[in-house]
Amino acid sequence: MDWKLALSTFGIVFLAELGDKTQLAALALTGRSGRPLSVFVGAGGALLAATLLGVLLGSALRKFMSEKTMSLGAAVLFIAVGVWLLVRTLAGGGEAAS
Repeated sequence: MDWKLALSTFGIVFLAELGDKTQLAALALTGRSGRPLSVFVGAGGALLAATLLGVLLGSALRKFMSEKTMSLGAAVLFIAVGVWLLVRTLAGGGEAAS
């Protein structure tokens, strides 16, 4: 285990997640539901699953493409998801399920 890499990854991800849409969604869902433990468990599980998927995909894709190509692909996907969420919200379908 490379603890220096693990700690730097923790720091980068932690700072990147502060105030992002996931944290804001958790805040809104907690306020709406009044069930912070359920929201914490759901959001934490989703973050773990998404991170695992990213690590596995990154490991596999590393064999077939350059870091620059992977970064560009990630940026394009990020923008696409943002546009999809914006369109969905403006169309009235962006409300969270209760």
